[in-house]
Amino acid sequence: MRTANGDRAAGRPGYQASVNYVVSKLTAAGYSPSVQAFDFPYVEDHSQLDRISPNPRFYQRDTDFNRNGFEPTFEGTVTSTLHPVDLAINPSNPPNTSSSGCDAADFAGMAAGSVALIQRGTCGFSVKVLNAQAAGAGAVVLFNEGQEGRTGLVTPIGDTPGLAIPVVFATFAAGADLASTPGAIVRVTVDFTEETRTAWNIFAESDQGNANNVVMAGAHLDSVQDGPGINDNGSGSAALLETAIQMSKVKTNAKVRFAWWGAEEEGLLGSEHYVATLPQAEQDKIALYLNFDMVGSPNYFFGVYDGDDSSGTAPVPIPPGSAEIEDVFEKFYAGRGLPFEDTEFSGRSDYGPFIAVNIPAGGLFTGAEGVKTAEQAARYGGTAGVAYDLCYHQPCDNRQNLNLTALDVNADAIASAVITFAFDTSTVNAVRAPGKSHGRAPQGSTS
Repeated sequence: MRTANGDRAAGRPGYQASVNYVVSKLTAAGYSPSVQAFDFPYVEDHSQLDRISPNPRFYQRDTDFNRNGFEPTFEGTVTSTLHPVDLAINPSNPPNTSSSGCDAADFAGMAAGSVALIQRGTCGFSVKVLNAQAAGAGAVVLFNEGQEGRTGLVTPIGDTPGLAIPVVFATFAAGADLASTPGAIVRVTVDFTEETRTAWNIFAESDQGNANNVVMAGAHLDSVQDGPGINDNGSGSAALLETAIQMSKVKTNAKVRFAWWGAEEEGLLGSEHYVATLPQAEQDKIALYLNFDMVGSPNYFFGVYDGDDSSGTAPVPIPPGSAEIEDVFEKFYAGRGLPFEDTEFSGRSDYGPFIAVNIPAGGLFTGAEGVKTAEQAARYGGTAGVAYDLCYHQPCDNRQNLNLTALDVNADAIASAVITFAFDTSTVNAVRAPGKSHGRAPQGSTS
């Protein structure tokens, strides 16, 4: 996957370039690929929260802080002295014991143009922000109150008539860190774009095979905006593309449909759109769906979606037939003498929309922000106590971030599973090949 544009986020030039690349490769291999367009709400956020001095710190957007959702939302940048406003850094229980910013008197002594540091509690977000503006604040940092359940990020909303200063919301930890240095110089920026843009899904189908018995295999083609996304998910996209190219002349028993999804990072939007717009009669023809999202993580493990829920961790219903898909991947690793393990069948990636309509699914995963255990390090190598992918959703998710051993093994596993089901789906849906298919058979059916 290309890195020339910096990222492959949906709605941006890198994604369009990747779509063109995949289409060109599929066409050269003899396919007649189709491209499905869909609109989605595009957001590009450059908001910032920084302590300039002393002890400079650049807080991470969407982890330490986020921008507000007020109506209206003011965009701008202010760099000024931080002024804590009637804070309770060790708040008592229950919540709403902090009244920071609820009264005009809370802002006594604040110099005009200051960055007001205000704590959640007692009165509404809009009241606090408008009080700060009336008192002469140049910007506001709202932060969470600190009791259990009130430490992380929320998005403050509400009508703020006449709001004319930038406002961000911070976690309790970030707010407490700022409060530890009163008089610090702080920069607050609210800068974002919200508009409707277009993204695309790509499909390619085998020439041969029963059109009433479809094996689908997919991977998301987009990245986050903050990096090239070569592991997430250039790894799955590229391995799937090579599988499709190598299978272009194979005479399959089932129809094989390859898919590259758009806007997965925006909330599985491409696969959601596809399934939601697919008529029921066409859904019924899909025997199973295979998903490949992050298959070359640098500190990898070989994870197989837990289709039989033997680990007891699935937070979603698992369609019948998914356990049999898991078996195919497990047999591949066992045949190579390689370790493997269950990974949660969570619906977190593009198989989610498929299992929501009871289509059996399975796939592979080598880890993201989770931390490798000592037991896993003993089995797979790598480093215990470190994330499977330290560059997950970061600018450093580039070509050097891939573990080529994991990618090579999983590329073979992907090809093996696709070709297995391309010739025989009977373990999943009881459809025998060759012969006519009538979609997924009822559980327990033998014909």
